[in-house]
Amino acid sequence: MEIHSDSEGDFINTEDGEIIEVSITERIYLKNHSQICAQLGVRIPKKVFSGATLDLLFTGEIEKIDESFRGHIYAFAKDFLDCGCESNPYCEHPEKKFMEYVLKVRKEGKSPEEIVDRMGKDYMVYSYPADVVSFLDDSIRTLEVLEAIAGVEGNEEMGENVRVEKKSLI
Repeated sequence: MEIHSDSEGDFINTEDGEIIEVSITERIYLKNHSQICAQLGVRIPKKVFSGATLDLLFTGEIEKIDESFRGHIYAFAKDFLDCGCESNPYCEHPEKKFMEYVLKVRKEGKSPEEIVDRMGKDYMVYSYPADVVSFLDDSIRTLEVLEAIAGVEGNEEMGENVRVEKKSLI
């Protein structure tokens, strides 16, 4: 199972080529957006994964931002924008890494509200708990499809791996 992104959002490409959309990255926003824009002297989109916002995070106008925000922005850039692609940060890796982050936090037993709180503490970004619930639900449904495919193909190992993964998200 691979997570990819295109201009319309994120999706999972299953081993048999089936594509299932599971976007959350279009629903991740900068906390303190107005203050950051005022400090930069420019308007940027509130959505973290928009091109203009990624430009700011990747190219380094960050020194103009208050020190209390800067550490979070550096952490976000380090954790999600650090890859060796020529098209970085416009490749699929930042979104993929962020989705993996959300799933990892969920596997720690955190509720959607706690996941949103963690995003804010770690990176000064936020989403709405309902969007996190929707993403997790889509992820679980995708895993159910993969589990069914594994059963049809008689791939017990894949089926068991998917069941374990699904159980960790429920």
